Amino acid sequence: MRSLRRRAWVSGGLVSLIAVTTGVLLLYSFLESEALQRFDLSLRERHTQAVVALSRFADDPARVDEVLLDPEYDRPASGRYWQVVGPDGEIYASASLLEATLPLSNEAAPDLAIHDAQGADGEPYRMAHQVITLEDGTRWEVAVAMALAGLELDRAEARRSLAVAFSLMVLVGLAGMVAQTAIMLRPIRRLRQDVAHRWEKGEVLDSSDYPEEVAPLVDDINYLLQRNLEIVRRSRQQAADLAHALKTPSAILRNEIMLLPDREQVAGRALDALDRLDAQLARSLARIRTSNTAEASNIRTDVTATVQRFSRMFSKLAANADKALTVEATPGLSLRADPQDFEEVLGNILDNALKWSRTRIVVTARNHARGIEILVQDDGPGIPEEERSAALVSGKRLDASVPGAGLGLAITAELLKAYGGKIELQRSEDLGGLAVLVIWPTAPTQLAG
Repeated sequence: MRSLRRRAWVSGGLVSLIAVTTGVLLLYSFLESEALQRFDLSLRERHTQAVVALSRFADDPARVDEVLLDPEYDRPASGRYWQVVGPDGEIYASASLLEATLPLSNEAAPDLAIHDAQGADGEPYRMAHQVITLEDGTRWEVAVAMALAGLELDRAEARRSLAVAFSLMVLVGLAGMVAQTAIMLRPIRRLRQDVAHRWEKGEVLDSSDYPEEVAPLVDDINYLLQRNLEIVRRSRQQAADLAHALKTPSAILRNEIMLLPDREQVAGRALDALDRLDAQLARSLARIRTSNTAEASNIRTDVTATVQRFSRMFSKLAANADKALTVEATPGLSLRADPQDFEEVLGNILDNALKWSRTRIVVTARNHARGIEILVQDDGPGIPEEERSAALVSGKRLDASVPGAGLGLAITAELLKAYGGKIELQRSEDLGGLAVLVIWPTAPTQLAG
């Protein structure tokens, strides 16, 4: 289980469940005992009333019911009974007993005894029984009984109340656990957001803004981010230096070959070898750049501004070749990508369109369900469907009559793959030539290295 939220929920839920269950069981036991004590207290009071009544009418026990005024004593099988047994064994009882008698113990009970019993009809009840000696020296047995159904009703009511309380406690506990987990994980969420902003703004995270348990992690992240940015900067600078160092000798060598007296015999093979060298160099440099793309993915790039800037530059080049460039860009477009990588992609596509178009180029940049969509169309000859896959492979030149190493679209495809984007070559429905469709995620979740 890798999720901290799930761990907090499961552990907190188990602890809360154990604590609440233990508390409920203890409370249930207490309420059960409390209900029984109240029941027995009522029995004692009724027994005391019966003893007082007997003391008053010891000479005529049949009149005891005149003092015991509870109407339940007069209702048959009401669940409340009293019974008096005289010294001569004669029995006096409440009308609620009808013809039945309470099962008294044969042993004398000078102290009040409370115990469960069962009537002749199987009715369970609880009885208070005692042998008392009056002032005249006579011994009497006095017993009162109450059906256990009343006790069970009290207990059932207590259980219902307890179930409601338990449900509320569980709901409150779950809500509290969720809230507590959210509060505890808030610094982690904030750290994640701050890391992204730190990439964009180049700021260092302040460990004092976080809890002391998270502060060491913040310091480590600062170190790692700074180290990674330095590595990316150095690798890109080295790639640029290498490109500059190799392109200059290549250009000089190409010029020297063109100046040879017998260049017609050797220039073709030499220039072809230089084209392969340039292709290999460009491919290697592109791979170096894409290997560091993931580390720069949190840098914000203004897509709209870049497209407009490139449109102004390529419009001049197109005008020099008697061609027209039209641009439609939705305002406010942006994505997480290194600006140089985005410029490389856009520049390669526009350069390819300018090279092959006849008179018109149309560029469209807009939002897309999967990110940002960039569509570049031209009115050139296009690329046959069966050759479009080859056009995206490094060094594959479909037409040697036009200068170039055949790497523009291939480098574009590699950079887009590194950002989780895609490029599609289609036929332009509007202009009839090639349509290059680029889908670039605005916030890629996982980048290819």
